[in-house]
Amino acid sequence: MAKKNFVSNSTESVRMFKSNFLESLSKVHYFVPLIIFVPVILACSYFAYDRNIGILNYIWLFLAGLFVWTLTEYIMHRFVFHFVPKAKWALRLHFIFHGVHHDYPSDAMRLVMPPSASIPLATGFYFLFNAMLPANYIFGFFPGFILGYLVYDISHYAIHHFNFKGAFWKKIKQHHMLHHYQDPTKGYGVSSPLWDKVFSSDFIKKQDD
Repeated sequence: MAKKNFVSNSTESVRMFKSNFLESLSKVHYFVPLIIFVPVILACSYFAYDRNIGILNYIWLFLAGLFVWTLTEYIMHRFVFHFVPKAKWALRLHFIFHGVHHDYPSDAMRLVMPPSASIPLATGFYFLFNAMLPANYIFGFFPGFILGYLVYDISHYAIHHFNFKGAFWKKIKQHHMLHHYQDPTKGYGVSSPLWDKVFSSDFIKKQDD
């Protein structure tokens, strides 16, 4: 029988660092990503207009960015956040980045990505996509990608703290709760179960008799 992982449903934050400065970098209120990244979406959209990429190009690039985010979310959650290394220092990093969330899934201050991680990641993705796309197309693609990230971050907070009444969000919440409380090797999609279905990491649904 597999060893049961430690799980606390406390909404309070467990201390991870002796340094108050480092500790502060590991916590964030759920609205902070909106304050940081909504202006990024608006600025990129303005540059798309200013560089005259065209409304149709903007729309399909924006939708493409949203779509690519869903795959990025899945890949990062499954292959980066859930990669368990063997070295002690690497295990410590794993706990800091994601292990703490599985041990304390209701920790209200560690449900969205802190700026200390989200800003460097967003910057890296910006330069990556800018190098891959035709000139100025980044200003249509990146706003969609960032909106996808914001939907993921805010919905992740909501999934852990809100009681949904609509059937759609109830299913989204159930999918993520199964990942936490039934099998963490399945259900890597947070904002959508799409890629879990594509890559066969979805939960097996019980058949009605």
